[in-house]
Amino acid sequence: MRFLLTAEQREFVRSLDGMLTASGTPAVARAWAAGEQKPGRELWARLAATGVCALAVPERYGGSGLLPVELALAFVELGRHAVPGPLAETVAAAAFLERLGEDAPAEAWLPRIAAGEAVVSLCAGGPYALDADAADAVFVIESDTVRRTDTHGPVQSSLDPARRPARPLGGGVLAEGPAVTAAAAHAVEVARLVTAAQCLGLGRALLAATVSHVKQRTQFQVAIGSFQAVKHRLANTLIGLEFAQPLVYAAALAVAAGAPSAGREVAAAKVAAGEAGCAAARTALQLHGALGYSDEPDLSLWIRKARPLRDAWGTPADCRARVLTG
Repeated sequence: MRFLLTAEQREFVRSLDGMLTASGTPAVARAWAAGEQKPGRELWARLAATGVCALAVPERYGGSGLLPVELALAFVELGRHAVPGPLAETVAAAAFLERLGEDAPAEAWLPRIAAGEAVVSLCAGGPYALDADAADAVFVIESDTVRRTDTHGPVQSSLDPARRPARPLGGGVLAEGPAVTAAAAHAVEVARLVTAAQCLGLGRALLAATVSHVKQRTQFQVAIGSFQAVKHRLANTLIGLEFAQPLVYAAALAVAAGAPSAGREVAAAKVAAGEAGCAAARTALQLHGALGYSDEPDLSLWIRKARPLRDAWGTPADCRARVLTG
């Protein structure tokens, strides 16, 4: 099967790439890691203007409807540019609220999410919410209960400084029962899909940076990119990313169609893209030499994201179990 993007989808990707390139995302990521949220919120507003925030919100709430393929395309670019913030968490929260069947929370938050006016985090299956200190609300799912809070504990350290987890505290119950469980399962599926797309974009950015570096760095008066061992390493990294890409888009199509196999396909895409992103980070680290171990070059922003993104919304072991159990 061949996956071909439409002219509109290609133009959407080009415009998003151009906007993010002009936005100076490395500086935004460093500011976010330091707890300075203003540049990140300004970038969030520009993303909303391109329609990214509306891709997970139904039309009746001011969105474009849940468009998994377009979401995947957008998140590849967000990963490629190392955009900080609870991106997957906001999309997952929108998917959760839409499926929950409770009008009041959906009417209160979905229009604001679509317009880029609200940054939201979703905490499901773990004690920490990502970027709770920057979120306008955190939705915490525990078993068959969901509560909403804007209070949190201290921000914890992370391998990726731009990921700022904190334990949500308190909050009032929004809903209980089987509807919460079903909506949460859907939200996790959507979060895994877009996180897989982020991993794919991250890996492609790291590979491109490494290819550029090995063309310029010399040893024995020749570019190290001419060494066969380096070529093999880069080729293996590319193969991993090329293998993951169709799995990500196939999973997006399965979610869009509501296919019974969607959960397994999303999990498979998450494993492949997460592992490919980590492999790209290892390649970048080794072939950049000492530069790869320093926080000063912007390359570190991408390298340090690889493993946390691989494990977010389901570790490789969790996702492989999902594939095997059906």
